[in-house]
Amino acid sequence: MSKPILTFEDFIKRVLKIVFWVVLLAPFVVVPVYYLLDGYFHFSTDVLSLALVNPQGFLAFQLNLLSSEPFKTLFALSVFPGFTFVAIYGTIFMGWVERKLTAKIQLRTGPMYAGKLEGILQNFADFFKLLFKEIVIPNGVDRATFIAVPFALMAVAGALISLVPLSPTVYIADPEVGAILIFAVLGFSPLIVLLAGWASNSKYPFLGGLRALHQMVAYEIPMILSLLGAVLLSGTLYLAPVPCSPQPCTPGPSIVTAQSSVWFIFLLPLGAIVFFIGSLAELERIPFDLPEADSELVAGWQTEYTSMLFGTFQLANFSRMYVLSGLFTTFFLGGWLGPAGPTQFGPIPFVGMIVLPASFWPVVWFLLKTTVVMVAMMIPRSIVPRVRIDQLLRAGWVKLLVLAFLNIFIAMVLISLGVV
Repeated sequence: MSKPILTFEDFIKRVLKIVFWVVLLAPFVVVPVYYLLDGYFHFSTDVLSLALVNPQGFLAFQLNLLSSEPFKTLFALSVFPGFTFVAIYGTIFMGWVERKLTAKIQLRTGPMYAGKLEGILQNFADFFKLLFKEIVIPNGVDRATFIAVPFALMAVAGALISLVPLSPTVYIADPEVGAILIFAVLGFSPLIVLLAGWASNSKYPFLGGLRALHQMVAYEIPMILSLLGAVLLSGTLYLAPVPCSPQPCTPGPSIVTAQSSVWFIFLLPLGAIVFFIGSLAELERIPFDLPEADSELVAGWQTEYTSMLFGTFQLANFSRMYVLSGLFTTFFLGGWLGPAGPTQFGPIPFVGMIVLPASFWPVVWFLLKTTVVMVAMMIPRSIVPRVRIDQLLRAGWVKLLVLAFLNIFIAMVLISLGVV
C-alpha cells in the first residue's frame, strides 16, 4: 500500500514522481505511434530524427509550427492570453491575493501553510482537493441541466476572455462591434444562474437564482449606458486597433488609442463609477452578493454543487472578475498605454534566464492596471455590509440610471467643445 498523502508537499512529491515516470516511458509509446501514423500520413518532416540529430533545428521547427494556423489560434485560446493564463493569474494568484488582503484587513493571518511564502500555494491545494473529490448529485435535480450549468457559465467566461485585448497585438478576437458583443455575452450569466437554481430543485438555490434575475434588471441597463460615453468620445466600437491590410499600413482607431492624450476616467468619472458598481453587482460581490448570501441562503444558487462542479463556478467567477477589470482598464484607464512608448523601455527580466522583449511592455501596463482594479473590487468584501434587494433595485433604477444619462450628456458636451 502506498504512503498516504497528508500534506500539500506530499501531494507535490507524488505528482512529480508520476511526471518522472511519464517522461521516462513516453518515448517507448510516442516513437512507435509516430512511425505508425507516418506510414499513413507521410509527414513532410521526420520530427524524431530532427530532434535527435539537430536539437536547435527541432526547436525552430516547433516555434514555426506554433506560429502557424491553426496552432497559433489554439495557443492563444488555451494558453495565452486565453484560458490557462486567466486561470493562473485570475483564479490562483488573485484568489490568493484576495484571501490574504481580506485577512489583513480583518486582522487575521489567512492562508499560510501551503507553500513557504504566505501560503501562496493554498489555491493550488484547494484546486486539487476539489478536482479529486467525489461529485455528489442530489436526488430530484434535473440532472442534465444541473451538470451543464457550470460549464455553460465557464463558456460565457471564456467568450468574454477572448474579447479583452492585452495590447495592440495580443488578443484573441477583435470584432467590429466588440463593445456591444461584450454585453450580449454578459447577459447570459444571470440566466445561467437562474437555471442553476431551478435545476437544483431546492428552496435556497431557486431563491438565489430569482435574486440574480432581479439584480440583472437593476444594474444591467445603467452598466451598458455607462460605457456609451467612452464609445462616443472614441467614435468606434473597436477595443483593439482596427486591423488593416495589406501590410505595412496604419491600424485604425480604437477605444484605447483614443485615450493616448488623456484617460477617459478623468473626462467621464461618473461613467467609471457606474460601471464599477455595476461590475460588483454582475459578479455578485459584497455588497451585492444577494444571490448567494451565506447568512440567508447558505450558498445561494451554488448550495447543491460540490467538488469540481463547484470549483468550475469559482473559476468562472474569478475569470469574469478579470474580464470586467480588464474592461474597466480598457474603457477608462487607457488600456495598455503606459507612461511612454515601448521602445523607450528595455527587455523585461522574467523568470530565470527568460527575458521578455521590449514589445511586451503594453501587456505589463495592462496587467498592472487590471490588478489594481481587481484589488479595488476585493476591498468592499471586508468593509461594506450587504444591501437589501429593495435598496439595490432603487439604486439601479434611480441613482445609477440618472448618473449614466448624466455621463452621456457630459460626453456630448465634451465633443461639442472639441475637447476630444
